[in-house]
Amino acid sequence: MVTMCKDRAMRETARNGGPRPRHRVAVLVREGMLPIEVGIVHRIFGEARSADGELLYELVTCALVPGEVRTDTDFTVNVAHGVEALEGADTVVIPASSADYDPGTEQREGRLSPAMADALGRIRPGTRIASICTGSFVLAAAGLLDGRRATTHWRSVDDFRRLFPAVELDADVLYTHEGDVLTAAGVASGADLCLHMVRCDHGAAVANDVARRTVVPPHREGGQAQYIRRPVPEPQVSSTGAARAWALEHLDRPLSLRELAAREAMSVRTFTRRFREEVGMSPVQWLTQQRIERARQLLEETELTVDRIAAEAGFGTAASLRQHLQTALGVSPRAYRSTFRGPVELRAR
Repeated sequence: MVTMCKDRAMRETARNGGPRPRHRVAVLVREGMLPIEVGIVHRIFGEARSADGELLYELVTCALVPGEVRTDTDFTVNVAHGVEALEGADTVVIPASSADYDPGTEQREGRLSPAMADALGRIRPGTRIASICTGSFVLAAAGLLDGRRATTHWRSVDDFRRLFPAVELDADVLYTHEGDVLTAAGVASGADLCLHMVRCDHGAAVANDVARRTVVPPHREGGQAQYIRRPVPEPQVSSTGAARAWALEHLDRPLSLRELAAREAMSVRTFTRRFREEVGMSPVQWLTQQRIERARQLLEETELTVDRIAAEAGFGTAASLRQHLQTALGVSPRAYRSTFRGPVELRAR
């Protein structure tokens, strides 16, 4: 998946010369909100810190009408802010609501209520907007997804396609990133999407630190399948986990499918099938993704040459690293390093 972080990262680089105000994230909740999704947004962005320990984001929760908002559980949430909070936001996140599944609601008819239309109209042009799960129905009803790739929860795919034929729905991915509009498939992939946005804004090192703090996987590529047939190995059935762990410790080496399969005492065919069932992608795709992540980490955290980083990440040559980074991120290794570490003259200060 092409991550489309380049433009936002470059805008951030242009401000490297001085302190920046904290990025403001507004979470727009609705009646029937899912508390876990709202909590995910606050937890992921709220844990992002600079190397000096300063918080990188300011978060605010808002509702169409401030006050007590019903959740899909047996408690309510008191939301202090109204839609005016959207006016100064740099990122707006719209989580799901249980009402998204109720027949006869605006969402299920493909339209916005006047109050929601007014709320979205307050968002400044160029603001990053993201949805989690069926929050994508709101973005689609507003026309923000027309002509774009988007995803939603797999249970709502048929309704979404019927209501929004102008949207290029991809029902088989965890999240999508199209310009300044992003969508996530469901609860867990909401965490993936938020980590992806942190990674786009501040690089892999900050995102990995957030992942460690919140005890979640540091990176699941958006193109990974949202519904994996066997997310947990059945009892007495071998997993590919040991081979993956070993591969991560030996990314600098050429790694063949035969070698990985042998570590699990499987044939290549069985290993490849089991790997895809457990991870949602082929071993080759997964290895490439891990090598790119290793290269990003080294570009951000070390002064190693591009040739050395290419070797450490298992790409072999600088040319191969440049090609893979360009394909994945749309930037060269030098541009990526400058984005997240600043130009040499700034780093020397």
